[in-house]
Amino acid sequence: MKPLFTGLSDQGLLRTANQDAYCIDESEGRFFIVADGMGGHAGGQEASRMATAAISDYLTEYWNAELSAPELLQEALLKANQAIVADQEQNPERSDMGTTVVTVIFPPGAEKPWCAHVGDSRLYRLRGSQLTQITEDHTWIAHAVKTGVLLPEQARNHPWRHVLAQCLGREEIENIDVQEIDVQSGDRLLICSDGLTEELPDPLIAIYLEEENHEKAAIGLVEAAKDKGGRDNITVVIITIP
Repeated sequence: MKPLFTGLSDQGLLRTANQDAYCIDESEGRFFIVADGMGGHAGGQEASRMATAAISDYLTEYWNAELSAPELLQEALLKANQAIVADQEQNPERSDMGTTVVTVIFPPGAEKPWCAHVGDSRLYRLRGSQLTQITEDHTWIAHAVKTGVLLPEQARNHPWRHVLAQCLGREEIENIDVQEIDVQSGDRLLICSDGLTEELPDPLIAIYLEEENHEKAAIGLVEAAKDKGGRDNITVVIITIP
């Protein structure tokens, strides 16, 4: 049985373009992708679009190949990175573009989904009323908190909180985090760009995510982020485990 899902992306209130992109395997619910581009309007939009397209194409083509879930995800993200780097070389005006990405797949025959990510877009799991962040941000600030340099409450408004440690669109990617996701029937997954998490704290995200109707939950999250300022593009993909 395939999961229930929906996706929604909004420009927000201050941006003049939407540099986020998402892709859902609508027909079979095999994979879900959210990307948050950067590097100017054209560059950011192009980077996120290329990433979602390249990952989607690779997953579709090699879905039934003899690859493990980690291999499938790793190769898909590497192909996306190569596509962006190649475009930078052909279009110098987009040389600084890049994108974050989170990809979740439900591999054939696997008991649980897997995810891969680069950057600070996030994957959360809601179990009951408990919200857990599954991915770890690839940012200077996240590393500072993890190593005890900063306290979490200091990090939330730190001027360096947007500084990425890595993203797609660089010739060498140091780390693509790939992991199996611990899920149970009824759990809900949320993939989102930082336009959501910059505006809403986790406890408030959990409240909106508890809405039973997927579309209403997605709209509620986006509108709440806009009510809090909507300073960036906002993208959410919601998946309920059958």
